[in-house]
Amino acid sequence: MAEVLDATLTPGKIDLVAGWIGRQRWYAAKGQAPRLTRLRGFRFDDPAGEVGIETLVLRDDATTPPTVYQVPLTYRGAPLVGAERALVGTMEHSVLGTRYVYDGPHDPVYVAALWRFIQGRAQAQAAGVSNTVEPAFSGQTVPGGYAAPSGEITASRVLGGEQSNTSIVCGVADLGPVIVKVFRTLSPGANPDVVLQPALAAAGCEHVPTTLGWVSGQWADGQEEGHLAFAQEFLAGTQDAWRVATESVAAGSDLTGGAAQLGEVVAQIHQILAEAFPTRRPTAEDRVTLVTGLRERFRAAADEVPELVDFAAAVHSRYDQALQASWPSLQRIHADLHLGQVIAHPSKGWVVLDFEGEPMRPLAERAQPDLPMRDLAGMLRSFDYAAGAYLQSHPEACLLYTSDAADERSSGDLGGRRIIKKKTREPSTRQTDKEIYNQHKGRNTAHTKHP
Repeated sequence: MAEVLDATLTPGKIDLVAGWIGRQRWYAAKGQAPRLTRLRGFRFDDPAGEVGIETLVLRDDATTPPTVYQVPLTYRGAPLVGAERALVGTMEHSVLGTRYVYDGPHDPVYVAALWRFIQGRAQAQAAGVSNTVEPAFSGQTVPGGYAAPSGEITASRVLGGEQSNTSIVCGVADLGPVIVKVFRTLSPGANPDVVLQPALAAAGCEHVPTTLGWVSGQWADGQEEGHLAFAQEFLAGTQDAWRVATESVAAGSDLTGGAAQLGEVVAQIHQILAEAFPTRRPTAEDRVTLVTGLRERFRAAADEVPELVDFAAAVHSRYDQALQASWPSLQRIHADLHLGQVIAHPSKGWVVLDFEGEPMRPLAERAQPDLPMRDLAGMLRSFDYAAGAYLQSHPEACLLYTSDAADERSSGDLGGRRIIKKKTREPSTRQTDKEIYNQHKGRNTAHTKHP
């Protein structure tokens, strides 16, 4: 059980985190001074008794509405070799002396404790009271045939480039590689990743990773529980579909693995989700609510990307048409589907990841039934970006827009430059919205892997 010492900390934990959090990729209030308040927290035991392990749940009033963050920390008496970039800072502890404070996911002691917690082999401890269990947070292993053996962590590393979460790839004895996603931004309610992926696997879908467990908790009294972490198998020896697509463009060949096969996987996922979760016919109120949301997203994006203002009339005209169109049933969907969310596996074929939905949308909105066309629009736009990425890196190539009829000109007609054929079609409402979202996201995000 964790012992909490009566000590003075200089600087305090909140002040230390406030000086660090603004530089993190997942911090929402870019360019603003954090205004942090501690809501709740919990500790894990280090079996060796050397490292302090604590998770802080902090509210930041620098955004409207406020954003809630999960910040796992470890406290060490000496620097952690190789973790210089994960150092949050140092503090003076009136009993223990200088403490080196690290971002938890980069510390193997935290990762091992988190895995034991997910496996139900450890309990959360109260942050401010010694030898007391914190019942507000719990780990959950997937029951039945999907449960994982209770091996220990043998190695861990944090994946780079994520915008809204921190994913840790772990080696687990008697199990193999596992990936644990730590949700940095917290919201009450069930995270779609934790809800949809296990349902797909339970229905026999082989095109999603096996879910192993998660962490849930309540960080405000009277508030609905939410999810803090999610564990699943890590599929080694794969290649993400974005890279497959860009390499196919460069080679002038069809998509390796097959676009038709990818379409069949998406269709199977939509069918299972429609059977596993409630569906409903859209009402007039649904139409107005959804289209109003699209308009608000466009206005927000145009505020950030002024170049979009020139397209306002055409965008709103497209949304007007959507109000009058025939709509299919609303159902649960992936809600952020693009090539970067799909991997090519040697035996499973296409595998779809990250059912969390668009991270810029509120969790309550992402959990609502939606139009399957949102997923299709995102994927079609992603294919378009794959061609565009090739053109940006190969300006000597020529992107040729053609009609539905095949273009008979040879590359020799264009000085031997590669021709990438692309048919001109007016975008759907969902494609329009997806492009607006990506323009907005691109303006607010640096160094994204997927445009």
